[in-house]
Amino acid sequence: MLSLLFLIPLLPFAGFAALTLAGRWLGRRGATAVGAGSVGLAALLALALGLDFLLAPPAGHAYSQTLWTWMRVGSFAPGIAFYLDALSLVMILVITVVSFLIHIYSTGFMAGDDGYRRFFAYMNLFVGSMLTLVLADNLLLLYLGWEGVGLCSYLLIGFWYRDPANGRAARKAFIVTRAGDTAMAIALFLLFTSLGTLRIQDLLGLAATRWQPGSGIAVAAALLLLGGAVGKSAQLPLQTWLPDAMAGPTPVSALIHAATMVTAGVYLIARTNTLFILAPDVRLLVAIIGAATLLLAGFSALTQRDIKRVLAYSTMSQVGYMFLALGVGAWSAAIFHFMTHAFFKALLFLGAGVVIQGLEEEHDMFRMGGLRRQLPLVFWTFLIGAASLAALPLVTAGFYSKDLILWDAWSSPDGSPWLWAAGLAGAFLTSVYTFRMVFLAFFGRPRGAAVSRRPGRSMQAPLLVLAVLSLVGGFVEAPKLPLLSDYLSHALPALPAGGSAALELALELIAIAASLAGVYLAYHLFLRRPEQAKALAETSAGRLLHRWWFAGWGFDWLYEHALVLPYAGLARAGRSDLFDLAVTGIARLAAGTGRLLSRTQTGRTRWYAAGIAAGAIIILALMVTS
Repeated sequence: MLSLLFLIPLLPFAGFAALTLAGRWLGRRGATAVGAGSVGLAALLALALGLDFLLAPPAGHAYSQTLWTWMRVGSFAPGIAFYLDALSLVMILVITVVSFLIHIYSTGFMAGDDGYRRFFAYMNLFVGSMLTLVLADNLLLLYLGWEGVGLCSYLLIGFWYRDPANGRAARKAFIVTRAGDTAMAIALFLLFTSLGTLRIQDLLGLAATRWQPGSGIAVAAALLLLGGAVGKSAQLPLQTWLPDAMAGPTPVSALIHAATMVTAGVYLIARTNTLFILAPDVRLLVAIIGAATLLLAGFSALTQRDIKRVLAYSTMSQVGYMFLALGVGAWSAAIFHFMTHAFFKALLFLGAGVVIQGLEEEHDMFRMGGLRRQLPLVFWTFLIGAASLAALPLVTAGFYSKDLILWDAWSSPDGSPWLWAAGLAGAFLTSVYTFRMVFLAFFGRPRGAAVSRRPGRSMQAPLLVLAVLSLVGGFVEAPKLPLLSDYLSHALPALPAGGSAALELALELIAIAASLAGVYLAYHLFLRRPEQAKALAETSAGRLLHRWWFAGWGFDWLYEHALVLPYAGLARAGRSDLFDLAVTGIARLAAGTGRLLSRTQTGRTRWYAAGIAAGAIIILALMVTS
């Protein structure tokens, strides 16, 4: 069974090829069958292969499959090879299952779009690239998948390219993430020149034996990999592209945020954990970046009016929790939160898509209201996703994963009360902005147009499945039955137990109180006494903070004035340098000569005959005198 591993990424790629080469002959039904079917088959194969892997694990709890040697340059011979272990198995299961549900939803959401076949071609390429990334046996193949998801994000964010704003958002995502990708490419050169291989398992083993903890080479490699991770995962300081990425269709937003691109950085750090263990200062930086991002994004989410932008900032914040866990050495907790986040964030985006489409593309939550009666199924499933995002206790998957991160942030040898406090504050903010969104959109009186379009079965079924997963998905890591952590210990370092059970319970109760307090504050300010929220926002301090947080803390303004405008100025100044003068001089000479010669073309036959005769006389004279 394991020998079929290569088919998991191959099936979406095959779907992309079929839709690209034969799309016009397939028709809409054929495009649906190929686009959704290829990912569905990959999901079924991943489930079957995962069951086989669990029941009869291979030696060392890992399986490597080499298809062929990709290239050979001296001793450098990377292969098209895949590596399956506990970590990559969890990743492919989440990616394929959630992506399949999003594809099913898309068949209804995109039904009337002119680019239907093109949409599914891009989506299949996206899923295939992400699966290549997480299954790659070596960093070069991983980098191929890494760049593949970057390309697909550009294509899908700018899918409705006739609107210039969508093109700008796509270019922004592509350019900002290129900064991180450049750092990662340099990391690959550094690792190969230092260790002589890019095969991940060999590389980690060599680094552990050759490099001393805290050595300059280890710190440099980890810093460069972190640069790539913050770009793809939209963490400080390369987070500015993600809110604008909402320009794409809602299924694209769900795919980017839940199952693919944004979590690639989390996987990269977890997969190369040995390098970060050898660089403790960089690992601390990972935790600080995660803590800072989850707070900054949480405050920004409080001020947004666009329901999808709230969810975008929420993704930045929740990935911040994953970075916080990675930074304190809680590797399994980060992957656990990746899994639960994929369920509830896909659910929330797909629910938001139904609302937006039903209200004729209305995104503003302050023009919604009362939708729980008009869209009851969407309301209940969206409420489940919101409860899981806000980590409401005991009954939601998000509670178990977020609570585990908070406990590890306190009890880990690399944790601290400050990191725990940041995570706790983020949990409070998450509850406030999440239920602000719920109360504004689904409660109160309707403030806009009535729902004009209701979801069909293809859009309802994924909501129901994701709602169930958002409730029961956390039970794989119950406090007394850590199934996922135990399983992931075959691929990731286990975090030593720390702290007493009484302290853990006390901190858990504090976290529960913070989440419930956030729900109550949102209820009080945005449903019971909305005039108080309005009065607070209209104070001088409130207006200042609102503008600042609404603009993402001014990072776009900063980068525009610190990087974009100076670069554009240098480009304008460079137009008149010596090199350009030489090139433009040649062009002007050619143009002038052409204009001069064109004057000889008068159209008068006698002048042409006289010219021919004069030329003949000159040639004969030269021949006689020579």
